[in-house]
Amino acid sequence: MSNEPHAAFTLSEGLKREIDAVMDAHDHDATQIVGILLDVQDAIEQQYVPEPVAFYIAETLPVKVSIIYDCLTFYSALSDKPRAKYPVQVCRSVVCKVNESDSLLSTLKKLLNIDVGEVTYDGRFTLEEVPCFGACDKAPAVRINGQVYGPLDRPEKVQALLAEFM
Repeated sequence: MSNEPHAAFTLSEGLKREIDAVMDAHDHDATQIVGILLDVQDAIEQQYVPEPVAFYIAETLPVKVSIIYDCLTFYSALSDKPRAKYPVQVCRSVVCKVNESDSLLSTLKKLLNIDVGEVTYDGRFTLEEVPCFGACDKAPAVRINGQVYGPLDRPEKVQALLAEFM
């Protein structure tokens, strides 16, 4: 992966059509910008919103591009930098910490052979720490592409989960 996140990204006509369909599904309602960004991010294999896409959304919706970047930098489920196909987000809330999220994080690091913020050699997984995503009943938990999985209280459970994405 490039250190320049936007260098190789080209906004194709096909992706423009997908983005237009997402905005149609949200009735071009700027108050739904987070949902729009999540849906658009899902349409991009590296699970992020590149600069050309952010500007296209800003022009089409219309909203200020600064609002888009405020969302991209505030919400942990969104990113303006390329990630892996499957971002594995580890909940770092107090409830998850009490329920051994540190052990879960260690297991993930070992199984994926990466540290937080890194991407696996095949571009499949990124490991991220995020604040609470509201899955206290499943602690310790992870979120992968918006879906919550847990409780992941044994290495075997973590390994089985990762195998589902291979």
